Amino acid sequence: MSRSALVGNITAMLQDAGFVVSDRCSIRPKSFDLAARRGDDLLLVKILANVDGLDAETGLEMRRLGSYLSATPLVIGLRTRDEELKPEVVYFRHGVPAINPDTAFDLFVENVPPLIYAAPGGLYVNIDGDLLSDEREERGWSLGRLATELGVSRRTVSKYEDGMNASIEVAIKLEELFDQPFSDPVEVLDGAEAVRDAEPTPEDPAVDPDEDHVLAVLARVGFTVHPTNRAPFTAVSEDGDHEIENLLTGHSAFTRSAEKRARIMSSLGEVTRTRSVYVTEEREKRDAVEGTALVSQEELSALRDADDLRDLILERARAPAES
Repeated sequence: MSRSALVGNITAMLQDAGFVVSDRCSIRPKSFDLAARRGDDLLLVKILANVDGLDAETGLEMRRLGSYLSATPLVIGLRTRDEELKPEVVYFRHGVPAINPDTAFDLFVENVPPLIYAAPGGLYVNIDGDLLSDEREERGWSLGRLATELGVSRRTVSKYEDGMNASIEVAIKLEELFDQPFSDPVEVLDGAEAVRDAEPTPEDPAVDPDEDHVLAVLARVGFTVHPTNRAPFTAVSEDGDHEIENLLTGHSAFTRSAEKRARIMSSLGEVTRTRSVYVTEEREKRDAVEGTALVSQEELSALRDADDLRDLILERARAPAES
């Protein structure tokens, strides 16, 4: 299957599951392909035939964007270099959960979350330790008796009951012994944080010198600015007063490529519930490209505070945009 066909299939699946899906981010470099929202759940989705194609820099960018936009970064793919991605299993690449299309369908359409995740050494499940302890005590088994049945140490059983995850082989033995499952779902929409090593949000990348003036002005008028290096926009800027909340910012001479980028930002803004502004080298004849306000560098530099910028963006984004 071509990557384009795979992206189309994933888009259709998300729409069938009730997500509003953005236009495809078709300008390189790009850290994600689609944004998708269903209620309060926001996804930033990277679609790859081979999930090992997600490099460290892109993984870090996806995790940063997830933090800025209150979104879950997610990779949907078919295989690694060595094997097909197994159904019902969550993998990780550079801290980003990765699943195959069947697992995504089960999760988003059938509302059946995966129970298994891959980590160094094999496949694991998240054990409900309290349930295991209650069932063991109700049966009158000691820690040592259960350890013998499982072929592990008494200390290991104690750790299971304290919340340590178990191999899939142990989970199967537990289910056979007690005739019930003890596995908790892997919460993909929370970034599967409960079953992977906790990692702090990566620090912002260095500011591109070409963007320094624009981002410095945004900071001066009161926004907290997070530069990006692989997104379809230059920065995500947070409005401390939450009248605009997050602001997607682009900047360049206004070429055809820039116009395309502004349209993608408009689509992303609708899904992520953000405003978007494109800072141009010269004042443009039109005020906006769809929902993305166009503001020249000169106009931006003349602004006194965040209120002036908010008003300008809202005024221009409401104006009829030329096609």
